[in-house]
Amino acid sequence: MDDRVAMPAPQLARADTPGEVRLNMPPPHKLAQAREIGTLGAQQPMPRVVHSPEEWRINVSERPAIKETRSKPFLTDVHTLRERARQHLSKGAMTPNYRGDVKQAIEILQSVLATEIVCVLRYTTHAISATGISSEGVKAEFTQHAKEEQQHMMVVAERINQLGGKPNFNPEGLATRSASQYAEGDDLVDMIEENLIAERIAVEHYRELIRFFGDDDPGTRVMLEGILITEEEHANDMHDLLDAHQGASPRPHRKS
Repeated sequence: MDDRVAMPAPQLARADTPGEVRLNMPPPHKLAQAREIGTLGAQQPMPRVVHSPEEWRINVSERPAIKETRSKPFLTDVHTLRERARQHLSKGAMTPNYRGDVKQAIEILQSVLATEIVCVLRYTTHAISATGISSEGVKAEFTQHAKEEQQHMMVVAERINQLGGKPNFNPEGLATRSASQYAEGDDLVDMIEENLIAERIAVEHYRELIRFFGDDDPGTRVMLEGILITEEEHANDMHDLLDAHQGASPRPHRKS
């Protein structure tokens, strides 16, 4: 006859503390007795006592970590997408799931457009007026930058149009809408400095705008990211030219 003590199966119950489950078990002395006579496996861990000897709890946080599955973004079914596409055709690319403020986005991009226009004018002026024995290479650099800034100007204007706005090319008020300034410069080094300053302004401004638009307007954000890469290259080019024609330390610049 087997005289070992038969132990009832543990019973789970709700706990008072969120994140825990309660395990109702026999008193500790009976558990110890069961271990001694072999009813309870020796490898089975002892639960942690929280309150009375009759009440045992297992904290969920002490269990092996369960890998969390990150929730996926909701995907609209294709039939709904097709139906939505047939509505509000006058809005063009602006569909219902656009999360940004369209009016604010257009206003910001008008300022970006003005900035690019001013950059085109400044680089073009410098490419024409730069003089001196060593000016040919600098003039070529200014010309190339003017072309690239014009490409930025057109891309931004197209984006404003896609958002339902009208690109503002009106020269009146252009200087106040632009983040950078128009400065002709007194000599070759002064021109390089002015362009370096303008590029540094553009780089910082576009980085902020990229963070601002984020996932609310990925189309505008990606466009600005592409422009930013070129502006950083321009700033680096101007810095190299400044080092070559003046040295590492630029002249103190006059305050605007």
